[in-house]
Amino acid sequence: MEKCIITVATTGAWPKKSDTPYVPTQPQEIAEEVYACWKAGAAIAHIHVREEDESPAMKFEAFKETVELIREKKDCDIVLNLTTSGSVDPNLTLEDRTKHLKYLKPEMCSYDAGSMNWMHATVFLNPPPFLEGLARFTLEHDIKPELEIFDTGMLYNSLYYGNKGLIKTPMHFQLCLGAPGGMTATIENFMHLKSQLPAGSTFSAFGIGAQHLTIMYMTVITGGHVRVGMEDNVYLSKGVLAKSNVDFVEKAKKVIGEFGREIVTPAEARKILQLRTK
Repeated sequence: MEKCIITVATTGAWPKKSDTPYVPTQPQEIAEEVYACWKAGAAIAHIHVREEDESPAMKFEAFKETVELIREKKDCDIVLNLTTSGSVDPNLTLEDRTKHLKYLKPEMCSYDAGSMNWMHATVFLNPPPFLEGLARFTLEHDIKPELEIFDTGMLYNSLYYGNKGLIKTPMHFQLCLGAPGGMTATIENFMHLKSQLPAGSTFSAFGIGAQHLTIMYMTVITGGHVRVGMEDNVYLSKGVLAKSNVDFVEKAKKVIGEFGREIVTPAEARKILQLRTK
């Protein structure tokens, strides 16, 4: 099978220092963690930022500081994938959710392909005008959208915009399983989503919480790529907190190697995903 890309999602929007003292939430912490994960073998960094009180944010200044700190790291060529969904604030506009992309010019961004009841507490809004606008934005700025799929409907939404010519092929999907309000992290759900992916596309997957290993194994076995990190899970094993996102990268490397695959460099990831030339 082809080599395997490791994406590290160091921070996310939800775990705080009260959940685990090891989660990086501020620009300097996030940049140091991304750099350490790159040295360990991660090829892509999925970036969220926070307010100073650790609440979820789409704060341009925090993205700018974080990205600049990463780019200052000597020889660090990790692919940057910036979120467009760092907050569930329904008042955020397309411009609010893409300003950091426009000015920081990452090679990838997240594209959450539909709305959902998030965490059984609020609504995560990605209505059609936003999805079409974000698709057009990524085309204009030559940013590869990572199509984040929390249920089958989001997969079909992605295909709809692809058929309209607004999302380039080959598409890259991120199968997101186990989020409250989305599909549960089971082997059956994983295989269902994978079976619906268009020919020629690439995919990665992760499971949130206790099922993260199940989904990692299935992804590696079936030729996909993996995402790990404290955005999705803070425990390395039952009751044992990971002390760094590097712990998750090292665990992923071990699993990938056990199934006879190799990890890729950022340069190789760029070729596999057909990212723009730096």
